Amino acid sequence: MTSSNNPETVALHAAYRADPATGAVAVPIYQTTSYQFESTETACKLFALEELGNIYTRVMNPTTDVLEQRMAALEDGAAALATSSGQAASALAIQNIARSGDNIVSSTDLYGGSWNLFANTLETMGIEVRFVDPADPENFRRATDDKTRAYYAETLPNPKLEVFPIGEVAGIGDDLGIPLIVDNTAAPIICRPIDHGAHIVVYSTTKYIGGHGTSIGGMIIDSGRFDWEKHARRHPLLNQPDPSYHGAVWSEAAKPLGPIAYILKCRVTVMRDLGSAMSPFNAFQFIQGLETLPLRMREHCRNAAAVAEFLSGHPAADKVIHPGQQDGEPRRRADAYMTGGFGGLVGFEIAGGQDAGMRFIDALNMIYHVANIGDARSLAIHPATSTHQQLSAAEQLASGVTPGYVRLSVGIEHIDDIIADIDQALHAAVNPNASAAVAA
Repeated sequence: MTSSNNPETVALHAAYRADPATGAVAVPIYQTTSYQFESTETACKLFALEELGNIYTRVMNPTTDVLEQRMAALEDGAAALATSSGQAASALAIQNIARSGDNIVSSTDLYGGSWNLFANTLETMGIEVRFVDPADPENFRRATDDKTRAYYAETLPNPKLEVFPIGEVAGIGDDLGIPLIVDNTAAPIICRPIDHGAHIVVYSTTKYIGGHGTSIGGMIIDSGRFDWEKHARRHPLLNQPDPSYHGAVWSEAAKPLGPIAYILKCRVTVMRDLGSAMSPFNAFQFIQGLETLPLRMREHCRNAAAVAEFLSGHPAADKVIHPGQQDGEPRRRADAYMTGGFGGLVGFEIAGGQDAGMRFIDALNMIYHVANIGDARSLAIHPATSTHQQLSAAEQLASGVTPGYVRLSVGIEHIDDIIADIDQALHAAVNPNASAAVAA
């Protein structure tokens, strides 16, 4: 174990030293559904939440527990809950405190899948999502009423890549008794939202945490710093008897276990009932990725900055979208919140619009055309015809997607090779006739 707060050390050592039975240094994969109880008394205490322990892998698992503890340590949170996907993490984070008739206020700057979840699927469950432009943090206050249960945002919104005003909106939430949920998928290590006032952090661990494109997963991290009892009227799900768990009042039931009322309820009610649990094997995969995450993020940030600089001087790129290329208020927020670098994502508007964007993607040789971000390898996609296709034209524009927008997830290959592939694909995209002549 270690008492260090340095992410390079925490990612390798937090929550586990060696297997007590075998001495194994690598975290074992506990590929089991259930666990032998020492006695009926032990089982009774576990189910009554008088003590925490393994009951069933849909609720908890020893392999997954190490991942959860390491992620909580990296974010300076009180506790964490692993989920089957990033989408599950976002959905459960909201369903844990909002029910039919309630609403949340969300930033417009979202990944397309999150937008669809909020605008359509949650609506069928009776949860209203009110979208506001985060350029003015006060928009969150203006959209709030007595039924507002949470604010939601992405640290580095994909694809707009304008850093969210975490502290400003968290402060509004503190005034009104509303927790801020921040999706930090695109900025692990380089931003710690809890340090800036966020109350709950979610991840798609599929992305940078894993880093190898092999496993799907998500994570919810509870800061332990939101006072649910103080705001009991606004948050009845944590302060009134819960019929789904023997009438437990979560703000009271969690006290012997620590400031984990939110994550405890999410684990033993919403996760238990909906079953969106991470598999032990995937948890093992994410632990492997986590070990090199601080090193990979440095290289992602460095390579992405070099790509953004290259594109800013290229005639085929009408506009470059990257925090390091911004100025004014967006750059101030990037400098304030992205203290470890500006991330591995770069967007650009290609001259020639949608057709040129599609040609660019098809002309890439080394860079993969993949609906993902955060792999060690470089990835590219044309959001208007893929990840954001389900949105209307107006919704696409609100989230930062235009017909000619191309998103790059810059990997850790040698920067010369990355730029060479982008350069030749740009030439092919804006000179289709020349490319066709060469091919003939």
